[in-house]
Amino acid sequence: MKFVSKKDALSGILNPFRELVKDSKKITFIGSVGFCTPFAELMAYVIRGTKEMAYIAGLDAEHAREIIPGTHGMQLGEETDPHADTIVLLGGLAMPKIGVDVVDMKKLIEELTGGDGFIIGSCFMGIFERSGWYEHINFDYVLNSIIDNELWKR
Repeated sequence: MKFVSKKDALSGILNPFRELVKDSKKITFIGSVGFCTPFAELMAYVIRGTKEMAYIAGLDAEHAREIIPGTHGMQLGEETDPHADTIVLLGGLAMPKIGVDVVDMKKLIEELTGGDGFIIGSCFMGIFERSGWYEHINFDYVLNSIIDNELWKR
């Protein structure tokens, strides 16, 4: 992977994401149950109303859900067809305790895109690299965020 740019805060994820998917027709986010869903909804929010979007939990493409606008932001809707021209893989998939096999994920991506999709990774702390996913998934771009946490007490 080749370094492109560095930006701070949430806008450092959302603005580049919006630019990357500007030509996409349909986007399918794939992430782990619970942890990744809110991130997919957050990323979907910045492109709401412009794209058809779906969410797959793990490898369960059979139960993909549409991502739709609701009264409190983006949310999962009814089951939908997950085939798309753009796939966004979320970093929770690569966490060891989640147990998603990268080879199975590669097969799923090929099935969903016909082998010719635009693949974006979005993760924290270099999890795709640390888990060896770069060796198996042909990412076009990876949005990698570094987290600095502070706990303050009055």
